[in-house]
Amino acid sequence: MAATERIPPALLHDEPMARHTTWRVGGPADLFCRPGSLAELQDFLAGLPDGVPIWFVGLGSNLLVRDGGLRGAVVMTGRALNDVRRLADELVEAGAGVPCTALARRLVRWGLGPAEFLAGIPGTLGGALRMNAGAFGGETWDHVVSVDVIDRGGRVSTRDRGEYQAAYREVSAPEHEWFVAARLRFSAGHGDAAGRMQALLAERQQRQPLGQPSCGSVFRNPPSDHAARLIEAAGLKGLRIGAAEVSPKHANFIINTGGATAADIESLIWTVRDRVRERFGVSLEPEVRIIGEPGTGETAQ
Repeated sequence: MAATERIPPALLHDEPMARHTTWRVGGPADLFCRPGSLAELQDFLAGLPDGVPIWFVGLGSNLLVRDGGLRGAVVMTGRALNDVRRLADELVEAGAGVPCTALARRLVRWGLGPAEFLAGIPGTLGGALRMNAGAFGGETWDHVVSVDVIDRGGRVSTRDRGEYQAAYREVSAPEHEWFVAARLRFSAGHGDAAGRMQALLAERQQRQPLGQPSCGSVFRNPPSDHAARLIEAAGLKGLRIGAAEVSPKHANFIINTGGATAADIESLIWTVRDRVRERFGVSLEPEVRIIGEPGTGETAQ
């Protein structure tokens, strides 16, 4: 890809995505930008040649980057889009790069809620907006009033909640727009939420393999059931391919036990899906985004 004079000098080339994903796998990105401000992000996008693929990444959770890496430009949002401010008693504005756990703590401190569910989402607000992430019975888009988006030309605009259709782990959104901020409404009078949040986090710590590299939940829950229950009932806890393993602690987590490749993890994902389908007739749908090019000798599904 030809460079242009508007690309920031701090831009990294061929940056290994294994450094920026919670699974600790992933090949190199052609271009890697961590802007320091919204203005720098606008400049970067405006300076990219037409047709260059653009990938927005938050904390690198819920993401599997294949071993061949990513063609195009990766933008990591956390440095630039991390402000949280209270606009009114029950209205908050937050940047897309804010970790959901940090947002949950701020809202709980302000006595706003129900917000403790955000503490169970292992990513940023931008990612939560993109997929309507949820935990503990709460979902992100239940609280959205409006969003700010940026297009590939670096232009920022505001869209109302009514312009989007949100469903379970899915949001309809224009292909070449990315979330940069959101206005969120929560109700006041939730001063007792801190205790509930701590209890939920303790439950999460007990049930999930949080100390090991994973992406969070791998599969969406099918209607009226749970992916983890089906995977465990199929006898797949502890199943390994290479150094990738179905967590013995929580069946809907795949962990990198040390030295796994993205190919190991992806192969295990499809093996689990196929075995659950063979056993129960249910086709589990991945919640994790799988992107990028296969490594040498590999074929993507």
